Amino acid sequence: MANLRFAPEFRVNINDAPAPAALRASISSVTCQSGLDGADRVELTLANEGLRWLDDPLLALDNKLTLLLGYAPDPLEQIFVGKIVAQEANFPGGGMPTLTVVAQDRRKEMQTGNKVRWFAIPVPTLGNLPIPDLAVASLVTLENSLLPVFDPIGATLSVLLAGVDVFVTLSSRDPDVKQKLIRKQHGESDYDFLSRVAGENGWEMLIDHSGANGGFKLRFLSPEGNLSSDVTLKYGQSLIDFRPRLSNVGQIGGVAVSIWQPDIKTDFTVAASWDWDRQALDISVSPGFGLPGSQASASAAPSGSSTTITLVEEPATLATAARIILSKLIPQLNRRLTGSGSTIGDTRIRAGVVIRLESVGQNLGGLYRVTSATHSLDSSGFRTSFEARKEIWFGSIPLHAQGADLINLHV
Repeated sequence: MANLRFAPEFRVNINDAPAPAALRASISSVTCQSGLDGADRVELTLANEGLRWLDDPLLALDNKLTLLLGYAPDPLEQIFVGKIVAQEANFPGGGMPTLTVVAQDRRKEMQTGNKVRWFAIPVPTLGNLPIPDLAVASLVTLENSLLPVFDPIGATLSVLLAGVDVFVTLSSRDPDVKQKLIRKQHGESDYDFLSRVAGENGWEMLIDHSGANGGFKLRFLSPEGNLSSDVTLKYGQSLIDFRPRLSNVGQIGGVAVSIWQPDIKTDFTVAASWDWDRQALDISVSPGFGLPGSQASASAAPSGSSTTITLVEEPATLATAARIILSKLIPQLNRRLTGSGSTIGDTRIRAGVVIRLESVGQNLGGLYRVTSATHSLDSSGFRTSFEARKEIWFGSIPLHAQGADLINLHV
């Protein structure tokens, strides 16, 4: 009984100082959304009696805004740190005028402006050596006044891939191969460029709002290294509703790239596909351009789909083929089973965490990755809604260990 939570509470800090009591009392609703795509967002709706808040300097654009949320009397959790980016006023024909204040995290600033540059280290007699993606991502992150944080597994894999890049650079006599290994920012914003680098390394990007440096930490999450559940929700109890979507629309059985090896003047096709029966990634290398029809096997695709796409516009080498393939294939596979749901307010549910869903059936239950979460606090109470996906990495965990047994079906 001591853990029952009946009093949702929030606190707003502006420029690192608590909002005045009058401003706090005027806030009628709070919404905070976090996601793996785009910037996290907070909306505060204020009762604007007498238009008192319309030109208040506390709510000026670019002011720092911090939101803490939770239940009294427990300590509140800091779930957002960002800047005010917009105001939306409403003057209704009848009723109280309102003012909505919108804030977003620092990823918003990374989305402005495009750059053209390349990342390499000139070495006498050896030419330009590619800078590892770990260093490239760190450099661009620091340029935007953010602190890069890498998960251990993702960092290790990136270092290994960087070693392959350097080996290919030193061993190849073809200058074109060396150039293709160098990271280039082709008229992209820093956010789009980092998203591309992250995708080719199997990372997800998100802002960590917790702690003293909350809002200034850009985390590069490695999903395959984070497979344990952070929150358990059970239908009929803590899980209020759940709407899963199982679909083959847009699914592909595999991805292939063509590689030209100038040393032996031969084309090779490198292909990757996912075997749903074995829950395994199959990779093949064959001479020639394109895939024979027999290679796009139905067993490699969900529900008999046999679509294997060949990427003809992606410049690839033996060193970069795996990155290109995985950045195209894995996101498609992870869209096969998705869902949305809601529960009572729970600040533990945020983008990137793993939730365990019980009593929703064997095929639809188990572990999901949260791709977006929205916390809402208003006159109706505190509630949390979420979007989630069942990733292929969860296939390595038995269903009973995920909480997806038939015996858990809700009656």
